[in-house]
Amino acid sequence: MHLTVEQTYPASVEDVAAMLADVSFIRWRAERTAGAGTVDQADVDADAEGGFTVIVRRTLPNDQIPTQARPFVGARLEVRQAEVWEAAANDRRVGTVALEITGAPVRLTGTVALVPLPDGGTRQVYSGEVRATVPLFASVVEQATVGTVRATLTAEELAGRDWLAGAR
Repeated sequence: MHLTVEQTYPASVEDVAAMLADVSFIRWRAERTAGAGTVDQADVDADAEGGFTVIVRRTLPNDQIPTQARPFVGARLEVRQAEVWEAAANDRRVGTVALEITGAPVRLTGTVALVPLPDGGTRQVYSGEVRATVPLFASVVEQATVGTVRATLTAEELAGRDWLAGAR
């Protein structure tokens, strides 16, 4: 199932990229949007060319997936997310994203981009495919996952806006 989510920030691509590469922000954002779960890992690794990799691992209750699929995943979900960002080019940033819910099994793979807006702000665009391999319930699980990912990205956008406004 295809997923596209657009976010906007009142800051330049450079400032948004710096925020997304800040491990303090990554942990703060993850803790704010983890719901009743826990943040088990939040790391950022920069490379010499200006790219960076973000790894976040969370544990969440299984109440975010359909009841029919819960027997396949257990009481808790381990969510692992990785974003690999390339160095800036032409006032833009692009990268790849992978999100996996272990035990579900559900996986999202796709791209992410930071694009400058005419007003000096930035649009962040996630585009990817959600795939579930749960027997009989794959489409239900994919739909629920898309809804959860959308809600999480909306919460992350709000957290990013707060961070850029000075909240810590």
